[in-house]
Amino acid sequence: MSLTELAADAVPADAEPSGRKIQGRSPFRLAMSRLMHDKMAVASIVVLVLIILFAIGAPLLASWTGHPYGAQYPDIARDSWGLPKGPSKQFWLGADPLGRDVLVRAAYGARISLFVGIAATVLATLIGVVIGVLAGYIGGAVDAILARFMDVVLSFPYLLVAIVIATTFRPHSTWLSLLLTITVIAIFSFAAMARIVRGQVISLKEKEFIEAARSLGAGRMRIMFVDILPNLVAPVTVLSSLLVPTSIVFEATLSFLGVGIQPPMPSWGSMLNDADYRSSLWLLFVPGGLLLLTTLAFNLLGDGIRDAFDPRSERLITRK
Repeated sequence: MSLTELAADAVPADAEPSGRKIQGRSPFRLAMSRLMHDKMAVASIVVLVLIILFAIGAPLLASWTGHPYGAQYPDIARDSWGLPKGPSKQFWLGADPLGRDVLVRAAYGARISLFVGIAATVLATLIGVVIGVLAGYIGGAVDAILARFMDVVLSFPYLLVAIVIATTFRPHSTWLSLLLTITVIAIFSFAAMARIVRGQVISLKEKEFIEAARSLGAGRMRIMFVDILPNLVAPVTVLSSLLVPTSIVFEATLSFLGVGIQPPMPSWGSMLNDADYRSSLWLLFVPGGLLLLTTLAFNLLGDGIRDAFDPRSERLITRK
């Protein structure tokens, strides 16, 4: 073949290739693509969206039924034996022993559970990330002190200590009890996050890009919160998604024991406490089923997020 024929067959460097154009995607977009192909994660998202809409629509449900969450209707909510009625036209999901609408209280309880779970997780994540980054990057005596502090927090029987704290500082206001519950849950949840972050930072600070940042004169604060912190988004996101259901169960446990959210504000835990053995089993199934469904959806979503950010996951490879 002559040089003239080769020149005629050559393709200019700036010409677009034939067929589909290839576009680069960021790690976040790749993770979202994997997550959207995970049927279990997508189903969990749908369930959580429905529960969030159920919580947002609590005032609307109260308006439709005409039953505020704290109103009692003992005359029409009990049968001839004095026991609470099951589902009926007046009470779509039945009434509790005090004659309160279970549907309306479950919707308001969803608000409390979701708010406490997300707020406590955000607070615990902020504290855990800051302590973990400081301990992992600075090292030395600071790392030793913070690491031992994390071990001490993790060694406490957190439920018993939480009960003591909630009982000692038990406020009479409902909103103060909500704030106290969030604080107690965050105090006993940040240590696990901090330990994971500390291990990630110890590994990251030996990487070449950190050495390059040091050689360019970057200070400790810039390296920790500008260079290292963005590389912690994936593990922190996964841990946070798994911490939300733990916080929700923690709040329900405290409310069930009577030291969490104070009346008249409803909570799924307090609704379980109100349903004694003389009441209908339906009163156990409604808050218990919602609690189970919410925590299961968050856990399955957390597994999906973990697999999405880790393409080497065994479950992801098996599904492919």
